[in-house]
Amino acid sequence: MNLRRTLATAAVAAVTAPAVLLSAGAASAAPKATAQTQQKPTYADLKKAADDAKKVYEDAVAAEQAGREKIDATMAALDEDSHPLKAAFLAADKAAKAAAADKTAADQAVTDARAALDGAADEAAKAKAQEALDAAEARARTAAEAKTNADAERGTAQDAWDDARVAALREWNKVRNATADARKAKDAADRALAAAADCVRVPGLTVLANRLPAKAVAGTTVDFSFTVANATDRTLDVDPLVFFRLNSTDQEQHFMKVRWADASGWHDLDPNSPSHLAGVKNMKPGARTDVKMRMTLEADAPAIDGFALLAGDASDAYNPCVLGPMKRYDFTVLPAGSKPGTAGEAKPGTVDDKDRPKPKPKTAAQAAPATSADATSAQPASAGTGGSLATTGASPAASRFALAGGGAVLLGTGAVLAVRRQRGARGTH
Repeated sequence: MNLRRTLATAAVAAVTAPAVLLSAGAASAAPKATAQTQQKPTYADLKKAADDAKKVYEDAVAAEQAGREKIDATMAALDEDSHPLKAAFLAADKAAKAAAADKTAADQAVTDARAALDGAADEAAKAKAQEALDAAEARARTAAEAKTNADAERGTAQDAWDDARVAALREWNKVRNATADARKAKDAADRALAAAADCVRVPGLTVLANRLPAKAVAGTTVDFSFTVANATDRTLDVDPLVFFRLNSTDQEQHFMKVRWADASGWHDLDPNSPSHLAGVKNMKPGARTDVKMRMTLEADAPAIDGFALLAGDASDAYNPCVLGPMKRYDFTVLPAGSKPGTAGEAKPGTVDDKDRPKPKPKTAAQAAPATSADATSAQPASAGTGGSLATTGASPAASRFALAGGGAVLLGTGAVLAVRRQRGARGTH
């Protein structure tokens, strides 16, 4: 009985400290990990799981609030003297105290009777004192039995009252632990979704320029193309990332206009921001496609250097951000009337991930996959296209990517994350 009462008292004290209850429940209610299935969940599956776990957690929080209100009301009612269980305990306690007082008085009567017997002067007085002692001892035995019964009844009433409080606390603990479990499940689902959203680097997703000259003369137009090749082992939705820029201020970018073609015609590239263009849906492993490009230089363009950036940004059913290596092509603009000589094609160099630029959102026209002869249908990557897919070496001049002009593009270590979130916001399918 004492152990039960101690536990009940501790439970009542704990319910007044929600922070202690919550932390204790969270520490002792770790859910078991579910068995992994052989089939890897898609990003859509993970997103749904995260949404479902969030809803379960929100419902559990609401249930916990309701449970808190219920336990507070229950405990307050049990503490009222009018509650049947507490009233029974109070009555039993009062009876037990009265029985204890009766026993104390009876024991004192026995003591007094023994003293009288010891002080009797003659046989007649001794006989009378003995008779009084016998009667006192009988009353003492009756009082002791009554006290024992009263104490037992008080203990029973105390246990019933304590049991009601413990039962209420157990129900509250179930609700509280459900919240802790739901929170852990939500955190696990969020971590799985975040891990799937991290950008995956795949070296086999290449975008390489074909016939882009290392030198171009002001006042001329150059037609070239780039090839997107999916040499990975996965089917991808590919959105090539393209950026052409003169090493000059924003105001002088008009000296160069770069365009790309799809089924609807030619489209201008933004000279101040990278763009996703010529998207290809469900590009199979080993497939490739070509995109026609055109660069026009104004006749009054100054002698200046420029560069082009090409990369394969993609997604699949499992990852919203799949990144191929970025290539940088440096070229030189010669004054009008110059003879470029035999400079040949611009050579590709690599760009560090931390220097990948952030593109602007695509327009509706850019979001459509390429379907015309200008951006040819995907075909096996082994077929020749006029550009060398094997040319992947880095140029020493491309060891670090930099832009002239303060307002051109935001670059830095957060650029990759920005590109990833840009793509992730558009969805995988």
